[in-house]
Amino acid sequence: MRPLLLCLSGALLLLPTAQAAGTGADTLKQIQRRGELRVCIWPDYYGISYRNPKTRQLSGLDIDLSAELARELGVRLQHVDSSFATLIDDLREVRCDIAMFAVAALPQRRQHLAFSQPYLSSGIHAITTRSNRVVRRWEDIDRPGVLVGVQAGTFMATVMRDELRHATLVVVKAPDTREQELESGRIDVFMTDYPYSRRLLDSADWARLLSPPQPLHVLPYAYALRQGDAAWLARVDQFVAHIRQDGRLAAAARRHGLSEIVQRTGNKP
Repeated sequence: MRPLLLCLSGALLLLPTAQAAGTGADTLKQIQRRGELRVCIWPDYYGISYRNPKTRQLSGLDIDLSAELARELGVRLQHVDSSFATLIDDLREVRCDIAMFAVAALPQRRQHLAFSQPYLSSGIHAITTRSNRVVRRWEDIDRPGVLVGVQAGTFMATVMRDELRHATLVVVKAPDTREQELESGRIDVFMTDYPYSRRLLDSADWARLLSPPQPLHVLPYAYALRQGDAAWLARVDQFVAHIRQDGRLAAAARRHGLSEIVQRTGNKP
């Protein structure tokens, strides 16, 4: 689709089309025209949208539910690798039609993206090693000399920057991982949410979960879309309502050990 030319006061102005500008206008029509739904995922999100490094197979709650959305729309499904750090650009530059990987509806993200009705919610938890002598309890985290890891682009990075008063925040950027930094001793603990904590608790006997005495910064998780397309947002909201009502959300959550964080009401984030 070529840009439009507009003559104004004798000058030619180049106006971007809706697709080039990434406004997301008529997304539903574009999906139907292509016969394909492009879904952004973060393939390292265990229980949500995880790619097994050995088999290369995808699994998780949102892998299941993205297949359900494509089935409802009657189109093929294509998963597009993304991350929390690139999420906004991936959507605005039309690399995908929707992000389905339990995206926390942060105020900073709502400035750039539209969000569906929430379907999960989680607060912040911590992972350390069973052998760590510095951090044994939640109360040990915010102390001088403690190195607290957060993944770049996640909401934990923003929250812990404000929460910590004495400990040192370490932002872990890909290709490094929080697990690698923790096992190597370069951090003492890392912050995560409930879904991601399941990955280590299910697979690593060295990992220990620390939960706060009171829920910390619980946020709704929703599907993220480009702004400016009310019809597409309404259709995604309809899908969330359907899977909540007919049991598909609850069933997918049970399969992946996430029943505890299913959001059962449809309030907008």
